Amino acid sequence: MSEKLTETDAQSAARNEQTDRRFASSTPAPAEAVKAGKRVKEPIFDVHDVSVHYGSHRAIRDVSMGIQQHEITALIGPSGCGKSTFIRCLNRMNDLVPRARVDGSIVYHGENLYGTNIDPVQVRKRIGMVLQKPNPFPKSIYENIAFGPRVIGMKGDMDEIVESALRRAALWDETKDRLKTNAFGMSGGQQQRLCIARALATQPDVLLMDEPCSALDPISTGRIEDLMMELKESYSIVIVTHNMQQAARVSDMTAFFTVELDEAAKVRTGAVVEYDVTDKIFTNPEDKRTEDYVTGKFG
Repeated sequence: MSEKLTETDAQSAARNEQTDRRFASSTPAPAEAVKAGKRVKEPIFDVHDVSVHYGSHRAIRDVSMGIQQHEITALIGPSGCGKSTFIRCLNRMNDLVPRARVDGSIVYHGENLYGTNIDPVQVRKRIGMVLQKPNPFPKSIYENIAFGPRVIGMKGDMDEIVESALRRAALWDETKDRLKTNAFGMSGGQQQRLCIARALATQPDVLLMDEPCSALDPISTGRIEDLMMELKESYSIVIVTHNMQQAARVSDMTAFFTVELDEAAKVRTGAVVEYDVTDKIFTNPEDKRTEDYVTGKFG
């Protein structure tokens, strides 16, 4: 944004409130629209020709796709193909990377996320993120959940906010008697669900998950996958995964990224090969490169 660095707290608060109202007016209610008794899905992201540069290096090029509301969209592909770079574009996390530049457009509910009048803090409030490795704060379970709502000034009973987030993350029954204990005492799977609950506490519209199960055992992975299937009834989810079986099990749509090599310049650039319904990607892909990857011939 082109805001002055010297803006007052009152100006900042007013700007945030204005941005929040603009997003709220353009964002449908969590429940899906209903026409003729049928659930109607709405597009949530319209991504057009997105490229990301880190300095002079182009990490991904010309990514275009439409991401639907209340679906799970999986991003698959070999390491270094730009999946994480792309998912970080969806809530402007790349803004925090020195010398990063995002070209193209990402429209979220009719708003250009990279417009000059958009506050990145409000973007991240509505588009939450769960990272690859569980990263609870060195605080109690309760304080981990309450942290976000307090920072953004959410109104309401904090006990109810914490309980609601833990219930939505299927963690309440396991933690309700030890909310004041340190989160580091939880198992790895519980910590990851805590991080999901922490993201849900600020009432986002979208949940981005960057390899959320890569450090977990099969039982914990199964719980996270079950949770994702429940959460998509209320949220839109985009997940990066290297687990082909996981993508096939949980996602509605799948995008296959690959790495394009420029041998002369020794440059690697990520690009989308194919984006389609998950069943089609895994059973009848259009591109031979997709077939080779999902069948394990390379990657």
